[in-house]
Amino acid sequence: MPAQMSSRQRMLAAIEGRETDYVPCSFMIFAALRGRCESDEEFVRRQVAMGLDAFVATASWASARNLEHRDVPGIDHRYPPQVRVRQWKEQGGAESGLAPRHGVLHKEYVTPDGTLKTEVMATEDWPYPDHVPLFDDYLVPRATKFPVEGPDDLPALRHLLGAPDPEAVEKFRANAIPAKALAQELDLLLTGGMGLGIEGGAWLCGMEQLIFHAVDEPEMVDELAEILHEWNVARMREVLAVGVDLFTRRGWYEGTDFWSPPMYERFVFPYLKREVELAHEAGAKFGYINTSGTMGILDYLLEAGVDVLIGVDPVEGMRTDMRAM
Repeated sequence: MPAQMSSRQRMLAAIEGRETDYVPCSFMIFAALRGRCESDEEFVRRQVAMGLDAFVATASWASARNLEHRDVPGIDHRYPPQVRVRQWKEQGGAESGLAPRHGVLHKEYVTPDGTLKTEVMATEDWPYPDHVPLFDDYLVPRATKFPVEGPDDLPALRHLLGAPDPEAVEKFRANAIPAKALAQELDLLLTGGMGLGIEGGAWLCGMEQLIFHAVDEPEMVDELAEILHEWNVARMREVLAVGVDLFTRRGWYEGTDFWSPPMYERFVFPYLKREVELAHEAGAKFGYINTSGTMGILDYLLEAGVDVLIGVDPVEGMRTDMRAM
Protein backbone atom coordinates (compact mmCIF):
# COMPACT_ATOMS: atom_id res chain seq x y z
CA MET A 1 0.00 0.00 0.00
CA PRO A 2 1.49 3.38 -0.98
CA ALA A 3 1.98 6.07 1.62
CA GLN A 4 -0.72 8.71 1.92
CA MET A 5 -1.13 10.51 -1.40
CA SER A 6 -2.37 13.95 -2.26
CA SER A 7 -5.66 14.02 -4.17
CA ARG A 8 -3.89 14.90 -7.43
CA GLN A 9 -1.40 12.07 -7.00
CA ARG A 10 -4.24 9.66 -6.21
CA MET A 11 -6.30 10.66 -9.24
CA LEU A 12 -3.33 10.46 -11.62
CA ALA A 13 -2.32 7.08 -10.21
CA ALA A 14 -5.88 5.77 -10.65
CA ILE A 15 -5.98 7.03 -14.25
CA GLU A 16 -2.65 5.30 -14.92
CA GLY A 17 -3.86 2.05 -13.35
CA ARG A 18 -1.31 2.23 -10.53
CA GLU A 19 -1.92 1.31 -6.91
CA THR A 20 -3.36 4.06 -4.73
CA ASP A 21 -3.61 4.56 -0.98
CA TYR A 22 -7.38 4.25 -1.45
CA VAL A 23 -9.87 4.37 -4.31
CA PRO A 24 -10.66 8.01 -5.13
CA CYS A 25 -14.26 9.22 -5.40
CA SER A 26 -14.78 12.12 -7.81
CA PHE A 27 -18.00 13.42 -9.31
CA MET A 28 -18.18 14.06 -13.03
CA ILE A 29 -21.27 16.23 -12.42
CA PHE A 30 -22.41 17.37 -8.95
CA ALA A 31 -25.18 19.76 -9.92
CA ALA A 32 -27.00 19.63 -6.58
CA LEU A 33 -24.01 20.94 -4.65
CA ARG A 34 -22.94 23.34 -7.40
CA GLY A 35 -26.37 24.95 -7.29
CA ARG A 36 -25.89 25.75 -3.61
CA CYS A 37 -22.48 27.38 -4.05
CA GLU A 38 -21.77 31.03 -4.76
CA SER A 39 -18.55 30.38 -6.68
CA ASP A 40 -16.40 27.70 -8.27
CA GLU A 41 -13.96 27.99 -5.39
CA GLU A 42 -16.66 27.32 -2.81
CA PHE A 43 -17.82 24.34 -4.87
CA VAL A 44 -14.32 22.83 -4.87
CA ARG A 45 -13.62 23.51 -1.20
CA ARG A 46 -16.92 22.00 -0.06
CA GLN A 47 -16.17 18.81 -2.00
CA VAL A 48 -12.74 18.58 -0.39
CA ALA A 49 -14.33 19.07 3.04
CA MET A 50 -16.62 16.11 2.26
CA GLY A 51 -13.58 13.92 1.60
CA LEU A 52 -14.09 13.76 -2.17
CA ASP A 53 -11.26 13.90 -4.67
CA ALA A 54 -12.49 17.06 -6.32
CA PHE A 55 -10.99 18.46 -9.49
CA VAL A 56 -10.66 22.09 -10.51
CA ALA A 57 -12.12 22.75 -13.96
CA THR A 58 -10.52 25.60 -15.89
CA ALA A 59 -13.47 25.59 -18.28
CA SER A 60 -15.87 26.41 -15.48
CA TRP A 61 -13.63 29.19 -14.19
CA ALA A 62 -12.82 30.67 -17.56
CA SER A 63 -16.29 30.66 -19.08
CA ALA A 64 -19.69 31.70 -17.76
CA ARG A 65 -21.22 28.98 -19.92
CA ASN A 66 -21.66 31.00 -23.09
CA LEU A 67 -25.27 30.73 -24.29
CA GLU A 68 -24.06 29.78 -27.77
CA HIS A 69 -22.48 26.59 -26.41
CA ARG A 70 -23.53 25.99 -22.82
CA ASP A 71 -22.97 22.24 -23.27
CA VAL A 72 -19.39 22.82 -24.47
CA PRO A 73 -17.83 24.98 -21.73
CA GLY A 74 -14.44 26.43 -22.44
CA ILE A 75 -13.12 29.32 -24.47
CA ASP A 76 -15.89 31.76 -25.34
CA HIS A 77 -16.97 31.21 -28.94
CA ARG A 78 -17.46 34.45 -30.88
CA TYR A 79 -18.41 34.86 -34.52
CA PRO A 80 -15.96 36.64 -36.83
CA PRO A 81 -16.85 40.03 -38.38
CA GLN A 82 -17.90 38.48 -41.70
CA VAL A 83 -20.76 36.62 -39.97
CA ARG A 84 -24.00 38.49 -39.25
CA VAL A 85 -26.46 36.87 -36.85
CA ARG A 86 -30.20 37.63 -36.85
CA GLN A 87 -32.78 36.26 -34.37
CA TRP A 88 -36.52 36.76 -34.07
CA LYS A 89 -39.64 35.03 -32.80
CA GLU A 90 -42.97 34.35 -34.50
CA GLN A 91 -45.87 34.00 -32.11
CA GLY A 92 -48.21 31.03 -32.28
CA GLY A 93 -51.86 31.21 -33.15
CA ALA A 94 -54.37 29.96 -35.69
CA GLU A 95 -53.71 32.81 -38.09
CA SER A 96 -49.97 32.08 -38.15
CA GLY A 97 -50.32 28.33 -38.61
CA LEU A 98 -48.12 27.77 -35.53
CA ALA A 99 -49.01 25.87 -32.38
CA PRO A 100 -51.10 28.22 -30.21
CA ARG A 101 -49.23 27.43 -26.99
CA HIS A 102 -45.85 28.59 -28.24
CA GLY A 103 -44.13 30.28 -31.11
CA VAL A 104 -41.11 29.55 -33.24
CA LEU A 105 -37.66 31.04 -32.68
CA HIS A 106 -35.67 31.80 -35.82
CA LYS A 107 -31.94 32.33 -36.19
CA GLU A 108 -29.91 33.14 -39.29
CA TYR A 109 -26.14 33.11 -39.73
CA VAL A 110 -25.36 35.23 -42.80
CA THR A 111 -21.88 34.42 -44.19
CA PRO A 112 -20.00 35.20 -47.43
CA ASP A 113 -20.71 31.62 -48.52
CA GLY A 114 -24.42 31.46 -47.76
CA THR A 115 -26.95 31.75 -44.97
CA LEU A 116 -27.58 29.03 -42.39
CA LYS A 117 -31.00 28.98 -40.72
CA THR A 118 -32.37 27.40 -37.55
CA GLU A 119 -36.01 27.20 -36.44
CA VAL A 120 -36.92 25.98 -32.95
CA MET A 121 -40.27 25.40 -31.26
CA ALA A 122 -40.30 27.70 -28.21
CA THR A 123 -41.82 25.13 -25.86
CA GLU A 124 -42.62 25.88 -22.22
CA ASP A 125 -39.36 24.29 -21.09
CA TRP A 126 -37.12 26.09 -23.61
CA PRO A 127 -34.38 27.56 -21.36
CA TYR A 128 -33.30 30.54 -23.52
CA PRO A 129 -35.89 33.32 -23.85
CA ASP A 130 -35.72 34.71 -27.38
CA HIS A 131 -32.36 33.03 -28.07
CA VAL A 132 -31.24 30.03 -30.14
CA PRO A 133 -27.78 28.63 -29.30
CA LEU A 134 -25.44 27.13 -31.87
CA PHE A 135 -24.69 24.01 -29.81
CA ASP A 136 -27.14 22.65 -27.22
CA ASP A 137 -28.95 19.43 -26.32
CA TYR A 138 -32.29 21.25 -26.23
CA LEU A 139 -32.06 21.82 -29.98
CA VAL A 140 -32.27 18.18 -31.01
CA PRO A 141 -35.90 17.40 -30.05
CA ARG A 142 -37.25 20.94 -30.64
CA ALA A 143 -35.68 22.18 -33.86
CA THR A 144 -37.87 22.02 -36.95
CA LYS A 145 -34.98 23.19 -39.12
CA PHE A 146 -31.27 22.68 -38.51
CA PRO A 147 -28.55 24.94 -39.93
CA VAL A 148 -26.70 22.20 -41.85
CA GLU A 149 -28.98 20.29 -44.19
CA GLY A 150 -26.52 19.19 -46.86
CA PRO A 151 -22.97 19.50 -48.21
CA ASP A 152 -23.72 22.91 -49.73
CA ASP A 153 -24.03 24.32 -46.19
CA LEU A 154 -20.52 23.34 -45.12
CA PRO A 155 -18.66 26.34 -46.65
CA ALA A 156 -20.86 28.66 -44.62
CA LEU A 157 -20.30 26.54 -41.49
CA ARG A 158 -16.55 27.03 -41.84
CA HIS A 159 -17.09 30.76 -41.28
CA LEU A 160 -18.92 30.03 -38.01
CA LEU A 161 -16.24 27.67 -36.68
CA GLY A 162 -13.01 29.54 -37.16
CA ALA A 163 -10.03 30.05 -34.86
CA PRO A 164 -10.76 31.25 -31.31
CA ASP A 165 -11.23 34.98 -30.93
CA PRO A 166 -7.99 36.50 -29.49
CA GLU A 167 -9.87 38.47 -26.83
CA ALA A 168 -11.74 35.33 -25.79
CA VAL A 169 -8.44 33.46 -25.48
CA GLU A 170 -6.99 36.23 -23.30
CA LYS A 171 -10.09 36.12 -21.11
CA PHE A 172 -9.71 32.35 -20.75
CA ARG A 173 -6.05 32.62 -19.81
CA ALA A 174 -6.68 35.33 -17.24
CA ASN A 175 -9.59 33.56 -15.61
CA ALA A 176 -7.75 30.22 -15.58
CA ILE A 177 -5.08 31.69 -13.28
CA PRO A 178 -7.16 31.43 -10.05
CA ALA A 179 -8.27 27.93 -11.04
CA LYS A 180 -4.67 26.80 -11.37
CA ALA A 181 -3.73 28.53 -8.10
CA LEU A 182 -6.51 26.74 -6.21
CA ALA A 183 -5.54 23.39 -7.72
CA GLN A 184 -1.94 23.94 -6.62
CA GLU A 185 -2.97 25.10 -3.13
CA LEU A 186 -5.11 22.00 -2.50
CA ASP A 187 -3.02 19.67 -4.69
CA LEU A 188 -6.02 18.76 -6.86
CA LEU A 189 -6.35 17.62 -10.45
CA LEU A 190 -6.64 20.52 -12.91
CA THR A 191 -8.92 19.75 -15.86
CA GLY A 192 -9.70 21.44 -19.16
CA GLY A 193 -12.14 21.01 -22.00
CA MET A 194 -14.64 20.26 -23.21
CA GLY A 195 -13.56 18.89 -26.51
CA LEU A 196 -16.11 18.21 -29.23
CA GLY A 197 -16.10 15.87 -32.20
CA ILE A 198 -18.70 14.57 -34.64
CA GLU A 199 -21.36 14.54 -31.92
CA GLY A 200 -21.53 18.27 -32.57
CA GLY A 201 -23.21 17.25 -35.82
CA ALA A 202 -26.27 16.25 -33.79
CA TRP A 203 -26.81 19.93 -32.97
CA LEU A 204 -25.97 21.13 -36.47
CA CYS A 205 -27.91 18.53 -38.49
CA GLY A 206 -30.21 16.73 -36.06
CA MET A 207 -29.27 13.28 -34.76
CA GLU A 208 -31.37 11.19 -37.15
CA GLN A 209 -30.45 13.36 -40.14
CA LEU A 210 -26.75 13.09 -39.26
CA ILE A 211 -26.91 9.28 -39.35
CA PHE A 212 -28.85 9.38 -42.63
CA HIS A 213 -26.09 11.59 -44.06
CA ALA A 214 -23.47 9.12 -42.84
CA VAL A 215 -25.21 6.37 -44.83
CA ASP A 216 -26.27 8.35 -47.92
CA GLU A 217 -23.58 11.05 -48.14
CA PRO A 218 -20.56 9.83 -46.15
CA GLU A 219 -18.23 12.30 -47.85
CA MET A 220 -20.32 15.12 -46.38
CA VAL A 221 -19.89 13.69 -42.88
CA ASP A 222 -16.15 13.28 -43.54
CA GLU A 223 -15.94 17.02 -44.23
CA LEU A 224 -18.18 17.90 -41.27
CA ALA A 225 -16.01 15.79 -38.96
CA GLU A 226 -12.89 17.54 -40.28
CA ILE A 227 -14.44 21.00 -39.71
CA LEU A 228 -15.38 20.13 -36.13
CA HIS A 229 -11.97 18.58 -35.50
CA GLU A 230 -10.11 21.68 -36.72
CA TRP A 231 -12.32 23.92 -34.56
CA ASN A 232 -11.81 21.64 -31.57
CA VAL A 233 -8.03 21.40 -31.96
CA ALA A 234 -7.62 25.18 -32.18
CA ARG A 235 -9.48 25.57 -28.87
CA MET A 236 -7.77 22.52 -27.36
CA ARG A 237 -4.28 23.93 -27.94
CA GLU A 238 -5.17 27.03 -25.92
CA VAL A 239 -6.59 24.97 -23.05
CA LEU A 240 -3.56 22.67 -22.95
CA ALA A 241 -1.27 25.71 -22.90
CA VAL A 242 -2.39 26.63 -19.37
CA GLY A 243 -1.00 23.32 -18.08
CA VAL A 244 -4.02 21.13 -17.33
CA ASP A 245 -3.56 17.59 -15.99
CA LEU A 246 -6.54 16.20 -17.89
CA PHE A 247 -8.27 17.30 -21.08
CA THR A 248 -11.81 15.99 -21.49
CA ARG A 249 -13.75 15.46 -24.71
CA ARG A 250 -17.49 14.84 -24.99
CA GLY A 251 -18.57 11.61 -26.64
CA TRP A 252 -22.06 11.07 -25.25
CA TYR A 253 -23.51 10.71 -28.76
CA GLU A 254 -20.60 8.80 -30.25
CA GLY A 255 -21.39 5.29 -28.99
CA THR A 256 -22.99 2.42 -30.90
CA ASP A 257 -26.46 3.56 -29.85
CA PHE A 258 -26.01 5.87 -32.86
CA TRP A 259 -22.95 4.81 -34.86
CA SER A 260 -21.98 1.38 -36.11
CA PRO A 261 -18.36 0.39 -35.36
CA PRO A 262 -17.34 0.95 -39.03
CA MET A 263 -18.92 4.43 -38.88
CA TYR A 264 -17.07 5.13 -35.63
CA GLU A 265 -13.82 4.03 -37.26
CA ARG A 266 -14.39 6.43 -40.14
CA PHE A 267 -15.96 9.50 -38.56
CA VAL A 268 -14.62 9.50 -34.98
CA PHE A 269 -11.51 7.39 -34.48
CA PRO A 270 -8.91 9.20 -36.64
CA TYR A 271 -9.74 12.61 -35.16
CA LEU A 272 -9.91 11.24 -31.62
CA LYS A 273 -6.48 9.65 -32.04
CA ARG A 274 -4.95 12.93 -33.21
CA GLU A 275 -6.44 14.78 -30.24
CA VAL A 276 -5.16 12.20 -27.76
CA GLU A 277 -1.68 12.56 -29.26
CA LEU A 278 -1.92 16.35 -28.93
CA ALA A 279 -2.85 16.07 -25.24
CA HIS A 280 -0.02 13.64 -24.55
CA GLU A 281 2.49 15.90 -26.32
CA ALA A 282 1.43 18.65 -23.89
CA GLY A 283 1.91 16.33 -20.90
CA ALA A 284 -1.82 15.95 -20.19
CA LYS A 285 -4.04 12.91 -19.83
CA PHE A 286 -7.02 12.53 -22.16
CA GLY A 287 -10.51 11.74 -20.87
CA TYR A 288 -13.47 10.65 -23.02
CA ILE A 289 -17.09 10.89 -21.87
CA ASN A 290 -19.36 8.07 -23.06
CA THR A 291 -22.22 6.55 -21.10
CA SER A 292 -24.03 4.21 -23.48
CA GLY A 293 -23.12 2.15 -26.52
CA THR A 294 -19.56 1.94 -25.22
CA MET A 295 -18.83 -1.77 -25.49
CA GLY A 296 -18.54 -1.65 -29.29
CA ILE A 297 -15.97 1.16 -29.26
CA LEU A 298 -13.66 0.03 -26.44
CA ASP A 299 -10.98 -1.30 -28.80
CA TYR A 300 -10.94 2.04 -30.63
CA LEU A 301 -10.53 3.93 -27.35
CA LEU A 302 -7.61 1.70 -26.40
CA GLU A 303 -5.98 2.08 -29.80
CA ALA A 304 -6.44 5.85 -29.72
CA GLY A 305 -4.68 5.96 -26.35
CA VAL A 306 -7.55 7.40 -24.30
CA ASP A 307 -6.41 7.46 -20.65
CA VAL A 308 -9.72 7.48 -18.80
CA LEU A 309 -13.31 6.71 -19.73
CA ILE A 310 -15.73 9.03 -17.93
CA GLY A 311 -19.45 8.60 -17.34
CA VAL A 312 -19.60 4.80 -17.34
CA ASP A 313 -23.09 3.73 -16.29
CA PRO A 314 -24.13 0.10 -15.75
CA VAL A 315 -27.84 1.05 -15.64
CA GLU A 316 -28.29 3.70 -18.34
CA GLY A 317 -25.56 2.24 -20.54
CA MET A 318 -26.82 -0.01 -23.33
CA ARG A 319 -25.56 -3.58 -22.63
CA THR A 320 -22.72 -2.26 -20.48
CA ASP A 321 -20.67 -5.16 -19.09
CA MET A 322 -18.68 -3.72 -16.19
CA ARG A 323 -16.54 -6.83 -15.72
CA ALA A 324 -15.49 -6.89 -19.37
CA MET A 325 -15.00 -3.15 -19.39
